[in-house]
Amino acid sequence: MAITISGSGITSANIADGTIVNADVADVAASKLTGALPAISGAALTNLPGGGKVLQVVENTATSAIATYSDSWYTMYSTSITPSSTSSRIVVLAYVGSMYMNLGSNQAQFNWRIDRAGGTITGQNTNFHAEIGRGETSIGQRGFINMGIVDEPNTTSSVSYNVQAKRHNGSGGVQINDTSGTSSIILMEIGA
Repeated sequence: MAITISGSGITSANIADGTIVNADVADVAASKLTGALPAISGAALTNLPGGGKVLQVVENTATSAIATYSDSWYTMYSTSITPSSTSSRIVVLAYVGSMYMNLGSNQAQFNWRIDRAGGTITGQNTNFHAEIGRGETSIGQRGFINMGIVDEPNTTSSVSYNVQAKRHNGSGGVQINDTSGTSSIILMEIGA
């Protein structure tokens, strides 16, 4: 039997709680969504573009003077990140600042690299060569290096990335953060 409503119709005071369920609501105008909305889980969001989202950023700034004369790879400074997924990529950006080469000794050239502790960075040549100081015998040279790579560590365990230097030739040394400069390394986890 059909029910006929006349007059001012049904008001919200006449509807018992729980009578209208989600299936009864076909659409809600955007203009009706005002005020504070309830918190929702990110897992409930759909139709978002896939991949490329920055999930976290970790940074370490080194301010103390650090020097090496080593012919082997020497870690100048580092930081670590714990990926949230095995499919994430890690963008590693390193800035070596206020670099002073030779340190009053003979000429020296240094190789620099970004190193993943305990592993090999995926498909990358991570070595960067600095020739500041070539041909000099006692006068030091100043400079800086920017490095950047993308890694796929395939883990959800903590991963450390090191900024390393190794003397390529000569007998001099290199120091970073000379005269109160700073160096930094930034790690960004990018969702797949």
